[in-house]
Amino acid sequence: MLHGQNLPWRAALRQASRSTSRIATSRASPAFLPAQCTASSFVRCPRRYPTPPAALFASRNFSTSLRRLKEKAPKPPPDTEEEAKEENKDEPSKQPKVEEQPEEVEGKTKSPEPIAASKTGDAQGSAAGDGASGTGGEGGSSGKKRKQAERSLVKPSIPEVYPQVMAIPIGKRPLFPGFYKAITIRNKEVGQAIADMVKRGQPYIGAFLLKDDDADKDVIDDPNEVYDVGTFCQVTSAFPVGPDDNFAMTCVLYPHRRIKMTGMKPPNPDKPQAPTVAEVTVVENTPGDETVKETEADQSKGDVVASFEESSADAQKSPQYYEATSFLKDRKVSIANVENLMEEPFDLKNNRVIPALVSEIVNTFKSVALLNPLFRDHISTFSVQTTMNVGEDPVKLADFAAAVAQADSHELQEALEEMNIEARLSKALIVLKKELMNAELQSKIVKDVETKIHKKQREYWLTEQMKGIKRELGIESDGKDKLIEKFNDKAGKLAMPEAVKKVFDEEMSKLGHLEPNASEFNVTRNYLDWLTQLPWGQRSAENFGIQHAREVLDEDHYGLKDVKDRILEFIAVGKLRGTVEGKILCMVGPPGVGKTSIGKSVARALNRQYYRFSVGGLSDVAEIKGHRRTYVGALPGRIIQALKKCQTENPLILIDEVDKIGRGHNGDPSSALLELLDPEQNNSFLDHYLDVPVDLSKVLFVCTANMTDTIPRPLLDRMEMIELSGYVADEKMAIAERYLAPQAKEISGLKDVDVILEKEAIVELINKYCRESGVRNLKKQIEKVYRKSALKIVNDLGEEAFPESEALTEEGKAAQKESDKDDSDVKETPENIANETTQTPRLALKVPEDVHVSIGRDNLKDYVGPPVFTSDRLYDVTPPGVSMGLAWTSMGGAALYVESILESALTAHSSPGLERTGSLKSVMKESTTVAYSFAKGFLARDFPKNRFFEHARIHLHCPEGAVPKDGPSAGITMATSLLGLALNARVRDGVAMTGELTVTGKVLRIGGLREKTVAARRAGATMVLFPHDNMSDWLELPENIKEGIEGKPVSWYSEVFDLVFPHLDRDAAGRVWEKELRGKKSDKKDKKKEYKKKEEEDEESGDEDD
Repeated sequence: MLHGQNLPWRAALRQASRSTSRIATSRASPAFLPAQCTASSFVRCPRRYPTPPAALFASRNFSTSLRRLKEKAPKPPPDTEEEAKEENKDEPSKQPKVEEQPEEVEGKTKSPEPIAASKTGDAQGSAAGDGASGTGGEGGSSGKKRKQAERSLVKPSIPEVYPQVMAIPIGKRPLFPGFYKAITIRNKEVGQAIADMVKRGQPYIGAFLLKDDDADKDVIDDPNEVYDVGTFCQVTSAFPVGPDDNFAMTCVLYPHRRIKMTGMKPPNPDKPQAPTVAEVTVVENTPGDETVKETEADQSKGDVVASFEESSADAQKSPQYYEATSFLKDRKVSIANVENLMEEPFDLKNNRVIPALVSEIVNTFKSVALLNPLFRDHISTFSVQTTMNVGEDPVKLADFAAAVAQADSHELQEALEEMNIEARLSKALIVLKKELMNAELQSKIVKDVETKIHKKQREYWLTEQMKGIKRELGIESDGKDKLIEKFNDKAGKLAMPEAVKKVFDEEMSKLGHLEPNASEFNVTRNYLDWLTQLPWGQRSAENFGIQHAREVLDEDHYGLKDVKDRILEFIAVGKLRGTVEGKILCMVGPPGVGKTSIGKSVARALNRQYYRFSVGGLSDVAEIKGHRRTYVGALPGRIIQALKKCQTENPLILIDEVDKIGRGHNGDPSSALLELLDPEQNNSFLDHYLDVPVDLSKVLFVCTANMTDTIPRPLLDRMEMIELSGYVADEKMAIAERYLAPQAKEISGLKDVDVILEKEAIVELINKYCRESGVRNLKKQIEKVYRKSALKIVNDLGEEAFPESEALTEEGKAAQKESDKDDSDVKETPENIANETTQTPRLALKVPEDVHVSIGRDNLKDYVGPPVFTSDRLYDVTPPGVSMGLAWTSMGGAALYVESILESALTAHSSPGLERTGSLKSVMKESTTVAYSFAKGFLARDFPKNRFFEHARIHLHCPEGAVPKDGPSAGITMATSLLGLALNARVRDGVAMTGELTVTGKVLRIGGLREKTVAARRAGATMVLFPHDNMSDWLELPENIKEGIEGKPVSWYSEVFDLVFPHLDRDAAGRVWEKELRGKKSDKKDKKKEYKKKEEEDEESGDEDD
């Protein structure tokens, strides 16, 4: 929009039209004055000006008045008539027109207002570009002083020809003749030049539009930066804004006519500003009458000096600058040579197009004014400025239409450059039509929004009235009554206990007295919602068929006889009683043996609902017991949520990773599980949110854990433990053939493809790649084999067999096309993601029937790489001092070797010692000490001649030092290793052992015999030595695990010794180190000499002490 539309110039116009003004006929000054007159007029305003803020302050009162068309001049007041006559006598060539006007005028007028005289200095603040000012009157013959209360505003005549002006670039939109524009000057040099021009009474500049809309500058460095057609403007007012350190000046420009740039002199920063003679007479302006008088006197003196000197300069050399801009030749401003542009003549009477265009523009103005209130102000302003009919001034109408419309800068510049009135009107109409379209769109948006708002308000009021009418007639109740009715219906279908029914009635009574807008209403409603969604007294029909349960369990899992037998026992008890109580089972075993999946199979076999949640890392008691209702966003615990989801009182709830439960500042969840998993307490489980007893005795709880060491003892005592050992090779083979291979083949897209994973390849995977107890890693390796097979098939077939163009469905092609248009980053979700997705984007590749892939033992390396385990045993033949033990880990069983060596040569003078390595923990270190002490005693008792431990320094090590080792079950293994080193005898081949040893040689009970037996079989052992107290565990082991292994129970270590060293020659073993431990005679003599010498030294030291 046009700048200055809300400035107070309209009020000034109205005041000017109402006030009586003194009007005198004026005569236009000639275009080119004589040199003396021109210089004299310039010297009236001193050339050396004060600093910019003071100079700008001195020029703040300059303004212009409206240029009226030819009208009858009103009669001047009597008190000013004489004064006007005397001024006309003194200066006959100047006939100023005086009007009363406010101090500053900013806005749109047809012609500028006269420049007002300043209080601080009339000589500098007047617009006496032609000498008609307060100081001119003082220097005249009359010498009259005007009254200070009355200020005369003199309107200077605008020169018709002004060949050279200071050029200022304008951004965004050009200026049109007759319409004000306020600009901000930030270039200090340009601001000083404008202030000097205003003081000289020549406030004329050329405004040219910048071609770059983003440019912001006050100086034109290159003529190509601006359009060559601009406007000749008058500075009606100029005043500084902002602080002194940040220069800025606001200038109000009034364009008079179109001009064209014919040449330009860019700013010359190299030449300094040369002072003139007239600058000697400059006195800085300061507010006050004395300063005004001194300045006026100095100016009157300077007129003569400047006049003579400039005349002599003209006589010597013709000026390169136009006289009005010659004082700017050393300034860093842009000076442009311009020429006036005249509109092409037109015949308004004979040309029918122009009246039609004018009429359409006027109609468009009316349409826009109805939609946009701002246009009403513009049109009213235009009517004030223009006294004639609109149709009689199409030039002004075209400029006005282009000036007020919003359009691109190049479109407005084309309207400014157009000299043909008909074409200019057409371009202005196009711009105005765009403004009308924008106004219509804006009005449509506003109406749509208002319509939506009114529609919602209308619906709301009608709904409220309908509710009120129905409530009065008893047809329908409000929402609260419906809610109460819904809760009562739900409660009527449930068998709530008496305690729960009492709480429900109390909460319903409370809900009936609460307002729906109250905060307590939502809390009570949510509580009743949870209370009525629990399955009070609702149980699912269980299946107690033994054969059905056995089939389901065998279908999903291979092996796991202990778990299956326990479930069948549970079903048998239920079949006899007709109902069963809930049980708490805990399955403990290494990862990947099917603990979690067996829980789902049990639920399917019993026809119970299944719910699983994990407590691994859980540290908040509220997850088990729920939150208090007073908290915002409170919820019941996971158990109550399980009952709500299952909608039955007897589901199967699987609590996973119970051995990894955490503990934090919010309590100890493992302690909260004590009430939940106690059969004597969970029949009245109290949740913090519900705060009513809930019967969980019908729930079958199944917990899973990898080890029992981290489970708290009280919690462990409440659960029935079922240990799941790892799978042996036969079990893994069956699992791979029945479950893992078919699932992996289907997942890899090879269900109908002739891809065969041979049995020998599976055996190789089990023995050389997957020795862990579970089958999770075996599943990954089988999937890897099938993925490699799929890649091989696709590479062999090639892209031509199924190109991408055929693989995409029609919906997929459309989505791919939209995706190709999207250039956004993949990390950002595109706006049209809905168009880039579809449910079935692709079709599957159908592999031909002649494709055949077979994976055997020979080519298995091509699919899974080289073997991880190259041998089954660490030692093919164990040397003396090495024995094979068995250890239990969370991953299953493992073979644990114990190695013992001599650190130094064995001599009669060497001292004994024992060093232990292999990342042994405290319990295992104690076992090492016990085994060392027992071995020394055993050797001294059975082989008294063997004094190995009296002089041997031994290093005992357990391989795989990066793996921490702990536990007492390696006692007999360590003792065997030490005795084998002392007797220099090898342990019997294929013997693995486990058992805790006491210092007396008693072998104590150990745990994890199943896992250790599996590990022994995997390591190729043929005999396993275990404590006699574990005989019952050995008998319970499946035959497939014990196949090929001879179990030997032992109670004392002597039995172990006879089994591991069956062919030992006791006499030879007793004298094995006799040669190394035999001392020489010379050594004995030297020893005696040393002993005597030491005694003598002791005696001498004793004498000295006396």
